[in-house]
Amino acid sequence: MSTPLLFRPLRFPNGVQTPNRLWLAPLTNLQSHADGTLSEQERDWLLGRARRGYGVTETCAVYVSPEGKAWPGELGLCSDAHEASLTGLGPDLAEAGSLGVVQLFHGGARASQEHSGLPTWSASTWTEDGASFVPPRTATEADLQGVIVAFRQAAVRAARLGFAGVELHGAHGYLFSQFLSHTQNPRTDRWGGDLEGRARLLRETLAAVRAAVPRDFLVGVRLSPEAGGQAQGLDLDDSLQVATWLAAEGADFLHLSLWDSFANTRKRPDQHPLPLFRAVVGDLPLVAAGHIWSRAEADRVLELGADMVALGRAAICWADWPQGARDPAFDPARPPFSAAHMDEQDIQPDFQHYLRRFGLMQR
Repeated sequence: MSTPLLFRPLRFPNGVQTPNRLWLAPLTNLQSHADGTLSEQERDWLLGRARRGYGVTETCAVYVSPEGKAWPGELGLCSDAHEASLTGLGPDLAEAGSLGVVQLFHGGARASQEHSGLPTWSASTWTEDGASFVPPRTATEADLQGVIVAFRQAAVRAARLGFAGVELHGAHGYLFSQFLSHTQNPRTDRWGGDLEGRARLLRETLAAVRAAVPRDFLVGVRLSPEAGGQAQGLDLDDSLQVATWLAAEGADFLHLSLWDSFANTRKRPDQHPLPLFRAVVGDLPLVAAGHIWSRAEADRVLELGADMVALGRAAICWADWPQGARDPAFDPARPPFSAAHMDEQDIQPDFQHYLRRFGLMQR
């Protein structure tokens, strides 16, 4: 009997190979220390899931500069202390049979002055309803050159630490998404205006990172294909063009945050996003995330055109999902779950407290 596609190896453009098509999604967990250094709880969380069979284990969002920090307990990679705290994690993930990928992040307007102690900036300034939103100042040329350097330096640190790669977080309304937005980026200089200008920050950051790390070090990008939630002002056709550029300019993978992997696009209700992106990126590996819970759903996402499936909530709630999914009929129970169940899945109390706001746990 042939091996199901979900459990077959995948080779990236730079020659790096993953043992299967299962990807632990980047998951905010608030488990790092206040100074952004890695905690033992977070180390145990990542290693525990890697040892259970994920081909790729991705960290939570990791801020690349202090003013980009967006929430308490967020992991950082912009100081020697941060680097020291992460020592050994990349090689340990590799020893567990998983490729360790660090998600590099800057919150832009979604960063938090409360937690960073620094003012926020973005492509432009704007206001939103909500007492917690602080209008950002408009980024200067120095800000933009500085953040490109910050992403490059964080990637160099990740490579030096023995991780397999990094992912630039261009989704969910954070910094790169704000620059891609036609509503949040009305700039008239080279960093805005048409799509080429709005995509410049992401593309130049990819180029800077790619040039600074070894070729066998993965460099990918996560995108939101269309507007939704905090990611506003995004157009499907713009995102397809951005993906085309990224594929041609050195990205090793594209990670699509779909929220619902089985929904067609809003702009083209009769078409699913995965075949659309496959058509423009060619053989570039596509990772898809969003509401994948059962083995049948994972298989369906691969059939639609993804090369790997990223599991978030299912990975949290069922530690042994990779083993369970060896059975084609695997369809584990769905939330909400008790604290006792989450204890059995090795989810620590602080992480459990955070998960309650998403309906994963019983009140």
